Amino acid sequence: MTQAINLELRGGETKSFTDLVLDYTGTLSLDGTLLSGVAQRLERLAKNVRITVLTADTFGKAKDQLAGLPVDLHVIETGQDKAQMVKNLGAERVIAIGNGRNDMPMMAIAGLKIAVIGPEGASAELLLVADVVVSNILDAMDLLTNPLRLKATLRD
Repeated sequence: MTQAINLELRGGETKSFTDLVLDYTGTLSLDGTLLSGVAQRLERLAKNVRITVLTADTFGKAKDQLAGLPVDLHVIETGQDKAQMVKNLGAERVIAIGNGRNDMPMMAIAGLKIAVIGPEGASAELLLVADVVVSNILDAMDLLTNPLRLKATLRD
């Protein structure tokens, strides 16, 4: 049974998140290959939240790269597809992490939005809608297992 991650956000408000939705290409991967350290963090986070990976799968490697990991993979076509998935999961209970322009629709409705500026860069437009911006996916995932880091970043 999936539990939740409880995070203290703006103004001392504590929110409970049951789902983590991640972009794959450019967020979890470089040129379609899963970045070092991501698999271990996915396994750790899956103990507390349900993990969904959404991707247009530009390099066609996502299924093989994520095989055996505790994630639900969905190949999508548009950013609106990502937003619909987040909506279906209950947007206010979703942490969304991505780097691309097609992540903007899901970020617009997610309860917590984290933008990653990874080795493939990030959409400048996405940075404007994010709650938090980090320089790599490992830092983003570690924020969720070390909630005081997020509290310090988001406090008023």
